[in-house]
Amino acid sequence: MSKRVQKQINSFKYKGEPIKITLGTLILTCLCILMIIIATFTQVTLKHPYLPLDTLVFLSQDVNDVDMIHHFITSYKYIPQIPVVFFIVALMGRKFGILSIAGYIILGMFFPIFALGGGVSYLFEYGFGYILAFIPAIFFAGTLLKGKPDFLRVCLIGIIGVVIIHVLGVLYMLFVATLRHAPMDLVTSWIVSQSGVQVLYDIFFSVLAIYLGKETRKLLWIIMC
Repeated sequence: MSKRVQKQINSFKYKGEPIKITLGTLILTCLCILMIIIATFTQVTLKHPYLPLDTLVFLSQDVNDVDMIHHFITSYKYIPQIPVVFFIVALMGRKFGILSIAGYIILGMFFPIFALGGGVSYLFEYGFGYILAFIPAIFFAGTLLKGKPDFLRVCLIGIIGVVIIHVLGVLYMLFVATLRHAPMDLVTSWIVSQSGVQVLYDIFFSVLAIYLGKETRKLLWIIMC
């Protein structure tokens, strides 16, 4: 292995200044893996206002205030795994972000830390493609996050990064469905449940997670120096 490659492996960069791999960076990587596992099994109920398709018809009826509130408030059960992935890449950078995801995947081959279990057989689960897609999404996001990205770039990173995960996840899902000869209605229901309105929530919270990760990174940089 060349000295140049070794130097890149043994660095954790912030503003171009290298930090050698230390016990602290290894602990951070392990904590990132733990965060992904926790996020996988965390479900948050989100309630917020929205405009349903039958808004005009509903408003033309005689309804009380309570029904009015309930009709325009929706709840959604959300699993924040993807925003945690973008928090990690904003916190740790591209190399350590990929290392965290790789560690998560390797552990999942031996322990039931994925949403529906674990083990080598999980390679043929419909949702495994989303997990694999974390790696190219982190590579993309980590590359564009170098320096001081402005608001528009952060939004672009969040949007494209989330789209990468969902597109690759759906393609992998179709591949597994083909191997299983699964009926199309089952595949469609899986796609809608995994990549329907979920995409919008993922984009919104991923953008917030990127900003939170960058601020946490600055704080850790101060502490570690």
